Amino acid sequence: MVGEEFLDPREVVEEAVKKRHQIDPSGEVLLFSQGGCPWKEHLFALEKELHVETPIKFVLYPDQNGQWRVQCVPAGLNTFQNRLSLPEEWRGVRDEALSELSGIKGCIFVHAGGFIGGNKTQEGAMEMARRTLQAAAQSPANGNS
Repeated sequence: MVGEEFLDPREVVEEAVKKRHQIDPSGEVLLFSQGGCPWKEHLFALEKELHVETPIKFVLYPDQNGQWRVQCVPAGLNTFQNRLSLPEEWRGVRDEALSELSGIKGCIFVHAGGFIGGNKTQEGAMEMARRTLQAAAQSPANGNS
């Protein structure tokens, strides 16, 4: 591993939590520059320790193909309920049909369960998270689903 720096997953998550307002002014989106980081347990612990007032809703990271994922933060460690799911109308839609529907270039998919989506670029994945946050702000009843 010459030239590669081993990063402790907790440190990676803590750094992302501390920089979250630089990624999005809402502070509700984390960005990881590499995929495969086990983040959930660390995130829940760090939110408490760092007194994060507004719960983080999304995590963005690259997949093994160099495309980007937007993953919803679950409501808790052992639940499939999300703090905020991707929009219902996007779920199960793919590729160009999803890009047209969402108005976001480069969409790849949103899982039928609404917990994860994909885009060809980091900017596109970020836009998927932002649009979801905006929709939730306009319609609080659509929160968790």
